[in-house]
Amino acid sequence: MKKIISYSSLLFLISLITVIILLSTIGIETKKFNNLISEKASETKNINLELDTIKFKLNPRELSLFLETQNPKIIYRSVSVPVKNIKVYFDFLSFLKSNPKIKKTSLFLEELDVTQINRLSVMIKPSNFKSLLNNKIKEGKLISEIEIFLTDEGELENFIAKGSVKGLKIELLNDLIFEKANLGFFADKNDILIKNILGDLGSIKISEGDIKLNLENGTKLNSNFNSKFNIKEEFYNKHTSLLKKYKNLENIKYFKANFNNSLSINLDSTYKLINYNYGISGKLEEAKFELKKPIKNIFLKDEIKEIYLKNSNIKSVFKPEDININGVGKYSFNNLDFFKISIDNNLSKDFLNVILNFDFDKSLKLDLINYKKKQNSIANIFLNFKKRQDVIDVKQLNFKEEKNSIKLNNVLIKKNKLISFKRVEVDTPNNNFIIKNDKQINIKGAKFDARNLPKFLNSDSSENIFEKISKEIVIDFKNIKVPMSEKLQNFKLIGEIKEGKFTKISSKGDYGGNNFLDISMKKDKNTKKKYLEIYSDLTRPLLTEYIFFNGLSGGKLLFTSIIDESKSNSKLKIENFKVVNAPGVIKLLSLADLGGLVDLAEGEGLSFDVLEIDMEKNKDFLKLNEILALGPSMSVLMDGYQDENGLTSLRGTLVPAKTLNKIISKIPVIGNIVIPKEVGEGLFGISFKMKGPKGNIKTTINPIRTLTPRFIQRIIDRNKSTK
Repeated sequence: MKKIISYSSLLFLISLITVIILLSTIGIETKKFNNLISEKASETKNINLELDTIKFKLNPRELSLFLETQNPKIIYRSVSVPVKNIKVYFDFLSFLKSNPKIKKTSLFLEELDVTQINRLSVMIKPSNFKSLLNNKIKEGKLISEIEIFLTDEGELENFIAKGSVKGLKIELLNDLIFEKANLGFFADKNDILIKNILGDLGSIKISEGDIKLNLENGTKLNSNFNSKFNIKEEFYNKHTSLLKKYKNLENIKYFKANFNNSLSINLDSTYKLINYNYGISGKLEEAKFELKKPIKNIFLKDEIKEIYLKNSNIKSVFKPEDININGVGKYSFNNLDFFKISIDNNLSKDFLNVILNFDFDKSLKLDLINYKKKQNSIANIFLNFKKRQDVIDVKQLNFKEEKNSIKLNNVLIKKNKLISFKRVEVDTPNNNFIIKNDKQINIKGAKFDARNLPKFLNSDSSENIFEKISKEIVIDFKNIKVPMSEKLQNFKLIGEIKEGKFTKISSKGDYGGNNFLDISMKKDKNTKKKYLEIYSDLTRPLLTEYIFFNGLSGGKLLFTSIIDESKSNSKLKIENFKVVNAPGVIKLLSLADLGGLVDLAEGEGLSFDVLEIDMEKNKDFLKLNEILALGPSMSVLMDGYQDENGLTSLRGTLVPAKTLNKIISKIPVIGNIVIPKEVGEGLFGISFKMKGPKGNIKTTINPIRTLTPRFIQRIIDRNKSTK
């Protein structure tokens, strides 16, 4: 009996094992469930399902029963879906109760062409994704496996889709195509994972990419990928229309780099953008930027048209309200000489904040302090500024070149006009001073190079960068370097600036050798006119800015001017001076065939007793009412003008002193000026004209027999005043 039971048990076990093996491998063919599966499929609209042979199988690991069919015919929206295999899993207990319930359905698809995907995407949401599939995807093969999980009530509980895409080609923008792309994917009801993305975007190669989408409570996208750029000028020529939409990209001529990229995007349930974060980090090997508007200003000798970068580490973060670009590397303006640079650029909706540190080899000049940086001399510049609309706030500027240094702190500029500043420090071979701006502007130092200062004192209001400054000012310099190598010592000034111009001055300086400079200015509160007076025991330091005075030496100077808002009336008087090697004077005397005076002008110089100039300046127009020069060798009377473009026009009369003395001595009655007949024999003088633009003034002469009464009257008046 025991043997029978043992054999029976063994036989049952063998049978069970055989059945399990059979169900697990070959399965049992049946048509019992064809109708059940077809009915379930028909519940979904637009699906037609035709089944042939179905095998009943067992999954031994899960102890679950399933039905399997090969190569079923599935038609969805008139499109044949190339399904290789379908597995339908049943609940084991429900199967025993003869009321089988489907738990899961697995579909294994054949390779699917993108054209078929386009036709199958009618029901896909969102619409922009559907549009991408239908209009932008041009090529590609899809291999996938789908598992569908149902509730006990037969409703969709979840799904899992996984597979790969090969040979993908997507037209993103115009001719910008993402091609030769491969990727793998995994998706369920809440998440989509795209991994191992690989492809080419023109001259950009994408690798090691992944995208993760979370579809709960809107859409959250996170992506990481590597990008390799090798963009040459041909790329930009091909995509000109696209790049014009992005101004900064249009300037790039070539770009080679390797970057790690991270992207995070949040969308609401309507797929409206809530937030994003895009970060890149990596190595920029080389790049060229061609500036549409070359960098050009008063400080630079040459324009900067191109910028080259190489061997630079880049790290950037882009957000809706904030962009940060950080870079450390090398730059060049000629693609030959490269220098260190680091930048931290933070751009928000309201402002731009830049921290810049770089070496600089270009020539540079600062006329106000007469500082010139030579070409190829390396300077280091540190700049920290914030720009908000048209206001630039320079927190710190440090310039260092060998032993030269310039430091600025808290400088506020609006529309190229200085609004305020806190502190300026200057240390160069010819400058050593500090400017502090508190209750008053205080300038103090050991030395100051003022050789170019006249340019700024005579600048027009439109060019006056200080017109927003109104404050009391105190200046104290031990030594001032003035034109023509003279030195001004112990210069002190107390004054007031309003809208960038002096309205009150009281100053004194010592040239040495008992020679002094005095400057005073006061403003009439009622008329608002300014009265300026300058007295100097030396003339050359104050006149070197004016070509007209080239060659003048010696003498004492008195300048007075009445200045209102629109014009100025001025008088200049210089006594006891010489004119030595003045090109304009020598040319005039040569044309007049006054050889003796030419020799004198080229040698020891022409002496003059006095020079008086009466002039008016209205905006950019200078009217010279009268220029009178009297000397023992010759006298000159002129008038003329200089316009805003620098065109100079002068006319006048030159008379050698010998001839003039003869004429004056024969005037019978002062006030009744009549030239006697006996004087009409011979030439009395030279009439001349001088006209032309700056640097190209032409001189013409005309010998005259008769001097104008005005000329003679001015000589008589002058003689009276000196008696």
